Amino acid sequence: MTMKKQELIHLHGLLAEVCEHYEQMADRDVEHAEYTQLGVRPTSIHKSKTDHKAAVFALTDGITEEMEREAETPVSAAAD
Repeated sequence: MTMKKQELIHLHGLLAEVCEHYEQMADRDVEHAEYTQLGVRPTSIHKSKTDHKAAVFALTDGITEEMEREAETPVSAAAD
C-alpha cells in the first residue's frame, strides 16, 4: 500500500514536530542540512509527493543519526 500525498504531508508535519521536540528535549540541534537543502516543508503543499517523500527520509535520517550520536555519548560527558 502506498501513501497518498496528503498522508505523506501529514507524516512530514509530524516528523517536523518530533524533530523540534527532540531538539528541545536534548538541548541540541539535529543536523538536517540535507533536509534544509531540499527546501520542502510540511506547509509546502504545492511540492510533489516525491519531494515530500525525500524530505521525510532526510528528516528521519537526521533525527536517527542524532539519536545514535546521543546513545554513543558517555554518560559522564552528557552530564557536563
